[in-house]
Amino acid sequence: MTGVSTEDLASVPRRSSRISAKPNPEQVPPAKTTKKATASGKKAGTKRAAEVEEGGDGESSKKAKVPAEEEVQPAASPEEKADEPAAESSSLADAPKKIDIGDTIPSVVLKNEKGEDVDTSTLTGAKGVVLFLVPKADTPGCTTQACGFRDVWQEFGALNFDVYCLSADSPSAQTKWQTKKLLPYELLSDPKRTLIRALGAADGNKTKRSHFVFERGGTLVDKKMPVKPVDSPRLALEFIKTINK
Repeated sequence: MTGVSTEDLASVPRRSSRISAKPNPEQVPPAKTTKKATASGKKAGTKRAAEVEEGGDGESSKKAKVPAEEEVQPAASPEEKADEPAAESSSLADAPKKIDIGDTIPSVVLKNEKGEDVDTSTLTGAKGVVLFLVPKADTPGCTTQACGFRDVWQEFGALNFDVYCLSADSPSAQTKWQTKKLLPYELLSDPKRTLIRALGAADGNKTKRSHFVFERGGTLVDKKMPVKPVDSPRLALEFIKTINK
């Protein structure tokens, strides 16, 4: 074996210690993700998931808020708007004229407390009729008036007169009141105040407390308007007794 001389060793290039210290790129492990970056990623992912659950991104959400076409109510046409006052005028034109003493009870079809149709012109065919009007069912003053007619109801019957309560209340409200107070007579519902207006007892959207006496055949022979709740039954009965003598 040939020996290596000192000169030969000196001629061999030496590897730099700096170069040797550098790690091989293939051997460098991947950098660790910091906790802060991980937390940030989690937040971003959570936010993105929430957006997806709520309907996607902002643009998609805006689109989702737009109502469907079938839910949009079309505005009334000029022709339809013009028909509204015409229909109201037609209703007023069809209403019976205002009556007074000596006039005949008009023909108006109303619902009674059972929801049955009643033509007011047929009420006086066999008997006389007392119509007493109340502003609102099941209120203190109206209950006093209604119970007053209840207590002398049989006396009216003995004189060949029927009693009816007339108001703008619904049939269901009248039924509850009738059941609660044991009212033995029929109650007539006039929500549009058609007959109430013909009797002269309409005051805008209110009804004047009053009563009207029609003899058999339908002629109006007496009326009291306004009248106190406690006085109405007594005054109506006293008048009927005078004409039955």
